[in-house]
Amino acid sequence: MEPRPVVFHIDVNSAFLSWSASYRKNVLGEEQDLREVPSIVGGDQEARHGVVLAKSTPAKKYGIVTGEPIVSAKRKCPGLIVIPPDFHLYVEASRSLISLLKSYFDQVIQYSIDEAWAEFTGYELLYGEPVAFAYRLKEQVKRELGFTVNIGVSTNRLLAKMAGDLKKPDCVNTLFPEELEKKLWPQPVGNLFLVGKSAAARLNGLGIHTIGDLAKADPEMIKAHLKKHGEVIWNYAWGREEEDEPEAKEGNKVYGNSITTPVNVTDIHYARQILLSLCESVGMRIRADKAKISCVSITLRDNDFVNRNRQMQLDSATDVTEEIYDTACRLLESLWDGRPLRLLGVSTSRVSYEEYRQYNLFDREKYDRLEKCNQAIDTIRARFGEDSVMRASFLKTELSHTSGGLNKEKRAELLTVKNLRKKGKKGG
Repeated sequence: MEPRPVVFHIDVNSAFLSWSASYRKNVLGEEQDLREVPSIVGGDQEARHGVVLAKSTPAKKYGIVTGEPIVSAKRKCPGLIVIPPDFHLYVEASRSLISLLKSYFDQVIQYSIDEAWAEFTGYELLYGEPVAFAYRLKEQVKRELGFTVNIGVSTNRLLAKMAGDLKKPDCVNTLFPEELEKKLWPQPVGNLFLVGKSAAARLNGLGIHTIGDLAKADPEMIKAHLKKHGEVIWNYAWGREEEDEPEAKEGNKVYGNSITTPVNVTDIHYARQILLSLCESVGMRIRADKAKISCVSITLRDNDFVNRNRQMQLDSATDVTEEIYDTACRLLESLWDGRPLRLLGVSTSRVSYEEYRQYNLFDREKYDRLEKCNQAIDTIRARFGEDSVMRASFLKTELSHTSGGLNKEKRAELLTVKNLRKKGKKGG
């Protein structure tokens, strides 16, 4: 009888604040640890009037929540310490965490800058009992990297992620299928993954107040009121992942970017332009790795912090920005219901490194032309800077033509790798 699968979900506690606090204390030598006093990392005060990006545990006791205006947070706590974000630092801290995880696991799937899944199945003989090893891993992160994480342990990614939220910070939590009724079902339905304020309010109106109420409800009734999203969250209440969720297979690297918008997005033309800026930077990274992708997905987050995702398989693998963008736009039109958006994301997967492409009778000339054009633009940007070439549609806008992901300096490093290797070959 094969052992059941085991998955870890590793999530940095108050990541931005924790990373900033660790750097200020351990590198800069500051006496005060921001994690021990009421403090927040505050976003751009000019955009959305500044919002809370991360908070310390003492700040949480004042009722301060992520996403609320900084002005509101200061009213709750007049002595609140506010520090600006340092995204360069956060990228480096994230890389250190992922590198540590990959030293133990073959399959590490990064979900965002501060969280990832690790497939533990098959490592029992090497590392011992999973929960005991999770505790050792948590302590190693704290000791070597200087910040704390929560680790959720379960049989799939969904339950592992929800396990990590059961108790914070600096904890290891389990949420196996046999523990759902005791640990998950008594919680408010709004605590369920992907159930935002709006969905929770609608469920409450149907007499569904706990996750257990949702699990025991008629799925057809839930679907009638919340459409496809209702079906998804009903399955989540039972600990079942979506059937069409992209499989996290070994070697299936993901290239993706997202951006929190400075204003609510209500116009589809503006939404498309944001997707184009994201696809530009994603495409550059794909080509820098000499890779191709055959699956595109988008993420939309509305004002209720409800995420919606949809993906599409391509007929053939590609590295062309225009193809990725066209697919993202088709997904946008099929997914967006007009609700104001605060975040858009583009992700690509099913990576290959083969030169072969399945052409139809009409697209070969167009594809070859776009591929050569993209490569030429990458070369120019690597030599003269990312802003040396941009699409005309961005000339009179305040939106960056390459949004999301790493900062421009890091993207420039990626783009110059190929040129440096060429020079090395010529000189050697």
